[in-house]
Amino acid sequence: MKQRIVSGVVGGIIFLTMVYVGNAWYSWFVLMLAIIGLFEFLSMTGIRPVSVPGLLSYALLVSIMWPQLYIGTGLEISLSPVLVSVMILLLFYSVYRKNKFHIEHAALAIMGALYIGFGFVYMLSARNVPENGLFLTMLVFLGIWSTDSGAYFVGRAIGKRKLWPEISPNKTVEGAVGGLILALLVVAGVNLLFDAVSLAQALAIGLVAGILGQIGDLIESALKRHYGVKDSGNIMPGHGGVLDRCDSWLIVFPILHLLQLIG
Repeated sequence: MKQRIVSGVVGGIIFLTMVYVGNAWYSWFVLMLAIIGLFEFLSMTGIRPVSVPGLLSYALLVSIMWPQLYIGTGLEISLSPVLVSVMILLLFYSVYRKNKFHIEHAALAIMGALYIGFGFVYMLSARNVPENGLFLTMLVFLGIWSTDSGAYFVGRAIGKRKLWPEISPNKTVEGAVGGLILALLVVAGVNLLFDAVSLAQALAIGLVAGILGQIGDLIESALKRHYGVKDSGNIMPGHGGVLDRCDSWLIVFPILHLLQLIG
């Protein structure tokens, strides 16, 4: 428990510092998280990260994130040609390996890059919003973290009905409702203090964070259960890997962008 607390505090300080600083520091930090996250995903699904399909998956990941990175090279990368090229090369590779590398593996290499790449690129997009990008980013994270805390404590206190026992046996319906309510209260309360966005927008952000954040956690739990692993990695002692910590983020930020609530 002590190791978990220490690593959580240290990791939290580093992360919040990068969010506050923004620009190139935040870009490189988020790109690093994405690279580690894809490494965990590929390893979990049985694809060697340092291999032809692994490197093609990384190429797709970088092409997704490139437009929002503060790298300053001036190089433009269009996603569609990269996606089509990666898909065709992976299919060719499955033929070359005489089905030792299956079509399912090709699909996983592409899906992993899309799932992780779009999740993290919309984190960058939110932070890069002019004027209130920092506030919007922190508001989303507060909603997600409040959901986690509310679900945990309410579930421990009064949780009886299992939410989805086949996927995550410890989650309860009461905990899920408690997490959603706390997310709405925290997001609305913080917004009232700073008055940066409308109350309706703040509540919508809290609603998405409170519902989709828990779905994101269930998605990661289902993935780990399917592949028979407890944690996606061990980068943070006591907390697991990047995907274990960022599972909610990878769903919440893209949905908020699609709903035009941020970005």
